Amino acid sequence: MRRNRLGKTDVHVTELGFGGGPLGGLFAPLDDDTAAGALEAAWDSGIRYFDTSPHYGIGHSERRTGALLRGRPRDEFTLSTKVGRLLVPQDPAGRTDESFAVPATHRRVWDFTRDGVLRSVADSLERMGVDRVDMLFLHDAEERFEDALRDGYPALAELRAQGVVGAIGAGMYHPGKLTRLVRESDVDVVMLSGRYTLLDHSALDELLPACTDRGVSVLAASVFNSGLLATARPTEGSTFDYAPAAPSLLHRAHRIADVCEAHGVTLPELAMAFPLRHPAVAGIVVGMRTAEEVRSNTAAFGAEIPAQLWDDLRGEGLLDERAPVDGRGA
Repeated sequence: MRRNRLGKTDVHVTELGFGGGPLGGLFAPLDDDTAAGALEAAWDSGIRYFDTSPHYGIGHSERRTGALLRGRPRDEFTLSTKVGRLLVPQDPAGRTDESFAVPATHRRVWDFTRDGVLRSVADSLERMGVDRVDMLFLHDAEERFEDALRDGYPALAELRAQGVVGAIGAGMYHPGKLTRLVRESDVDVVMLSGRYTLLDHSALDELLPACTDRGVSVLAASVFNSGLLATARPTEGSTFDYAPAAPSLLHRAHRIADVCEAHGVTLPELAMAFPLRHPAVAGIVVGMRTAEEVRSNTAAFGAEIPAQLWDDLRGEGLLDERAPVDGRGA
C-alpha cells in the first residue's frame, strides 16, 4: 500500500489508515477478540497507519491498538494518538460511558495545558505499552480552541523539538478553526473529520488552500460522513454526521450512486477515492470494528475509478469544480 510523507517531516502514512474509534465500543459493545481480529486483518491487508485516542472508549481503543502494535517491528508502522482529555478513574457504579459502550470506569477532564498534554502522552504510552508515538493531535478543540492554540500547540511543538514525536497537528471537524491553526502555527498535519467528502466540500473554501500554501498535510477522516456513503445504496435510516440524514442529502447520495453504477463503481469506493485526489491529502482514516469490515474497506479502497465518472459527476452538478480529480494525492 502506498505511503505518503506528512508535510516536511520524516513521518509517513499508508494512504488508508485504521481509525480506532470503533475499537472503543462506538455505538455498540465490542469484545477484545473481535477488536484484535480487526487489527490483525488491517495489518495483513497492508495498513501501517493506526490512529487512536484516549477518548475512544476511555482508553479501550488505545489498549487494544497497543496490544497488536507492540508485537510488530516498530519501524514498520505509524501510530498517532491525541491530547486534550485526561482520563480520571472513578467508580462506574454500574453505569456505561456516555459516549462509548464500555463501563464508566473513568471520566474525561478537558486539559490543553502543558502539564495536561505531557500527562496525557505519558498515560497513553502506558496504556498502549509502547515507548513512543509518531504523531500527536489536539483533539476536538472546537469549543476550547483558544486554550488549545495558546497552551496545547506549544506543548506539542516542544515534544516535536525534543524528538519525542515526529509530527504534530489537530483533529477537528471545523475547517475554519483548523485553517486558523495552519496559518498561525507550525503544525505538520491536520485530521479533518467529514468536511472533505463527496457530500461536503467546505474544506475547499479555505483549509485546503491554506494547507497547500503552508506545506501542511491533511488526513481525511469520516469519509463516509458516518454512514450515508458507506453502502452502495443508502437507506432511509442512514446517518450523516451521526444524525439522521436530511432528505436532500439522501437524494444527493442516491444521485451520486446512480453515476457510480453507470461506471461499475460503488459509492464507498468513490467516497474513499475522492479525498485522495487533492494534493494536500496524504491519506484517509476509516474507522473499522471487525475483520470483515477491514477486508471490505481495503478491497473497496483499491478499486479503479474511471476518469469519465468524475466528468459525469461534474456534469450533473454533484462535484465542486474546484475539487481536483486528475491524480492521486500527495
